[in-house]
Amino acid sequence: MKGSVIALGHWQGRKAAARLVDGVLDDLIVDPPDETPRPGAIYKAIAGRAMKGQGGAFVTLPSGARGFLRAAKGSGGAAQAGRARLVQVVSYAEPAKAAPMTDRILFKGRYAIVTPGSPGINVSRQIKDDDRADALRALAHEYAGAAAGIILRSRAGEADDTLVADEIAALAEAATQLMADEGSAASLLLAGPDAHELAWREWPDADLVDDSADAFEAHGVFDAIDAVLSPGVPLGGGAHAFIEPTRALVAVDVNTGGDTSAAAGLKANIALCRALPRGLRCRGLGGQITVDFAPMPKRDRRQVEGALRAAFRSDPVETALVGWTPLGHFELQRKRERAPLKWSLSDAPAAGKKT
Repeated sequence: MKGSVIALGHWQGRKAAARLVDGVLDDLIVDPPDETPRPGAIYKAIAGRAMKGQGGAFVTLPSGARGFLRAAKGSGGAAQAGRARLVQVVSYAEPAKAAPMTDRILFKGRYAIVTPGSPGINVSRQIKDDDRADALRALAHEYAGAAAGIILRSRAGEADDTLVADEIAALAEAATQLMADEGSAASLLLAGPDAHELAWREWPDADLVDDSADAFEAHGVFDAIDAVLSPGVPLGGGAHAFIEPTRALVAVDVNTGGDTSAAAGLKANIALCRALPRGLRCRGLGGQITVDFAPMPKRDRRQVEGALRAAFRSDPVETALVGWTPLGHFELQRKRERAPLKWSLSDAPAAGKKT
């Protein structure tokens, strides 16, 4: 169908959410295996000793899995080892590595973020209307204080004041209660959001939200998932690309196919730039990404880089465009906000000791 659809269902026995635009799968979130620490989860964890040269310390979670608290003041050492610490999962771990953690806790909602320990009120720069921004600051003032701050997200700009105020109040109350926890044993204090919760919180409003039992079947989501499980990405005009995760990085290879024209490489590369954010989102891929573009003159690199920047500007997952390598590849660094799709076909890698 034309327009946007959010379908909520299950895939391989796990909760999943799919966003389709004009009948094409645009985004996909699938829950990881149950024991996997999810981004946003808040734990009371037991601190280990500081790891010299690695800028942080390991922490032990209640499941026995390990997290790594990076670049955190007082995160380890003799004075802190063995003590309980409040930590939050930042992103999914790389295979056989400990989950990245932070001690800067955030309580994130659809319209606002409450930031314990970071007072102040900030409004998203995407809210251009100064009067609306001032109104939101006044709305948040009642709940902000010396112990916590509030960030108003872009969606608050068009939301009803009552909805924004109710969410801020709920987040502030949850933050107050959780931050006051004095327990000394490792425990899970707040679970990370599942696929359905993330879709509600992060995705734009859709023309249709379908949470019926046969939503995935009705909107062709199962077939779309089968397509993205393949590394191949058609780029039009006979060109194609392959997106393949390895243990070290995600490799992207671009081919012109049967096109032998002088501009074949440039056309294929620009098509890949436009398709890459969706290809990574739907596969749940992040970390280091290396793109081996089709051959093209060096003078065309600026045009390709501009196409990349334009494509990732609206992508919801934080991605840094690092630049060209001496071999002519292009490197990106992408936050691991999504569980890799293939994790749902088997158990996720167990957390290890290596960071």
